[in-house]
Amino acid sequence: MPRYRLLVEYDGRPYRGFQAQERLPSIQGAIEKAVLGFSGQKIRLIGAGRTDTGVHATGQVIHMDLEQDWRPAVVRDALNAYLMPQPISILEAEKVADDFHARFSATGRRYLYRILNRRSPPAIDQGRVWHVRRPINVEAMNEAAQVLVGHHDFTTFRDMQCQSKSPLKTLDVARVWREGQEVHLVFEARSFLHRQVRSMAGSLCQVGIGRWTAADIKALLEARDRQACGPVAPADGLYLTGVGY
Repeated sequence: MPRYRLLVEYDGRPYRGFQAQERLPSIQGAIEKAVLGFSGQKIRLIGAGRTDTGVHATGQVIHMDLEQDWRPAVVRDALNAYLMPQPISILEAEKVADDFHARFSATGRRYLYRILNRRSPPAIDQGRVWHVRRPINVEAMNEAAQVLVGHHDFTTFRDMQCQSKSPLKTLDVARVWREGQEVHLVFEARSFLHRQVRSMAGSLCQVGIGRWTAADIKALLEARDRQACGPVAPADGLYLTGVGY
């Protein structure tokens, strides 16, 4: 039974997250329905990351096993045809070894968080960025972000509903920079806690607007207390941009 690896892009706004849920729209459910449409096969596909409601992706990776040995290009094009007009696109498809696992074979995940930093609200990018009106000091944010790099207990940035067995994670990269009217935050790690990226982004934004300092970020990290976390950034600006293997 051939195993296929797919690279997927999607706008998360119409869905209740990646993971399939009964009677609720999801990315996983939409793709599985498309597979059924073109192949007649009911499957349960596996994703590299279970993105939340409203979170987007430009580099989500999934794998699935099909009974028929289809050419990868046929799988890609057939799925895209059945997914239309939904905002989900299969960018690539390829056959992989039977031991490839989209989730457990991953060695790293990369997230981008986009902040639109201007007085006027977004029009075209509404629902795709976090709009912050107050001026942001990106240098201060980037300095504070370095406090989070390394192996830490991230309880402060862990959602109360997180199912991970441990709050200990290693954050490999945390960078903040400006691109025109946008502030971009990038985080890279092998894995993340539930809503960790949005929690870090929200707290770092408090530094950017001058309410907190890098010392405050260090203190709240060391507090290991969810109540110490700043406002959690909305899902609008979060993108899963890549998975490493």
